[in-house]
Amino acid sequence: MPIKISDQFDAGAIEVVRADNPESIELNLRKDSHADVLQWFYFRLQGARGTPCILRLLNAAHAAFPHGWENYRAVASYDRKTWFRVPTAYDGQVLTVSHTPEHDSVYYAYFEPYSWERHLELLGKVESSHVGHVQDLGRTVDGRDLNLAMIGDPTATKKVWVIARQHPGETMAEWFVDGMLDALLDRANPIARRLLQYAVFYVVPNMNPDGSVRGNLRTNAAGANLNREWMAPSAERSPEVLAVRNKIHETGCDLFLDIHGDESLPYVFVAGCEMLEGFSRQQQDEQQAFIDSFRQASADFQTRHGYAASKYKEDMLQLASKYIGHTFKCVSLTLEMPFKDNADLPDEKYGWDGARSARLGEAILQPILQAVQKG
Repeated sequence: MPIKISDQFDAGAIEVVRADNPESIELNLRKDSHADVLQWFYFRLQGARGTPCILRLLNAAHAAFPHGWENYRAVASYDRKTWFRVPTAYDGQVLTVSHTPEHDSVYYAYFEPYSWERHLELLGKVESSHVGHVQDLGRTVDGRDLNLAMIGDPTATKKVWVIARQHPGETMAEWFVDGMLDALLDRANPIARRLLQYAVFYVVPNMNPDGSVRGNLRTNAAGANLNREWMAPSAERSPEVLAVRNKIHETGCDLFLDIHGDESLPYVFVAGCEMLEGFSRQQQDEQQAFIDSFRQASADFQTRHGYAASKYKEDMLQLASKYIGHTFKCVSLTLEMPFKDNADLPDEKYGWDGARSARLGEAILQPILQAVQKG
């Protein structure tokens, strides 16, 4: 049978240039909708079972983060449940994936996807739990639901906010939230039970539903990078940020985490608020205490590699964690996970994946507990 490449499914994204020979398949990365950004890919190959396939992404050098291709390996799956890494090379211009499929149908992606259907199932798990409730915050640009998971008693002393997937292609962020919520909803988890004596959690598992379904890397349906919209979000361009920001101002915030993925650095790290004007010694001590506790909670987390404090100097307060840190004077961090692998603890078969992201989400409860107990 002839080979076929398709992307007409949730988060699918690719452009086919040539697909008449499995040993010389030529593709292009597709741009985000209404934005000049490209890097995410997710597609299905059929009809090449047992055939050595060479898939060349011709415009890889024009990606948003071309350095992200260095030492990167694409992920593949036959059932969209188990994803494994496949040989991938980058010559400075073209990204080449080499793989011999064992079945007639195989999927390739930039990172292990987190589907819209799974997102809805996660919300259902929260709603049916003994301590959780799902709230509607409004509609996205495309008209999808934007939901908030509230865990615990809203009258609790401490308000903890966690948001994920402002950049929709950073699917490890929702895997992280999945693991965190699983642990938080577990009646047998002593850290979770103790936490909910002090704090209520407000969690937005997916800040960018439209971009997620459309197969975008960084933008929503209007072409907005949501993590540059926090100073002046609008109902037309960034209703997702507007709704969440309004809710945070309504509830207050004592600890804030914005969950992301980094294309280039093969490490787990955080970016703090130490560069903000007026950042106090108390804020510095609280931020450092959280980071130190996180290092104890997870061997996947490190502090040697990360962003320079000056990285976002020009548009600093447009970013979620900087805006919240500046406004509420609380511990406010951006957490980054790798698209590649954790170079400190590499996994040859899977690299960094959804399961490891979820375990990191479970581990974050320990430093959060320490923070809310001290506050």
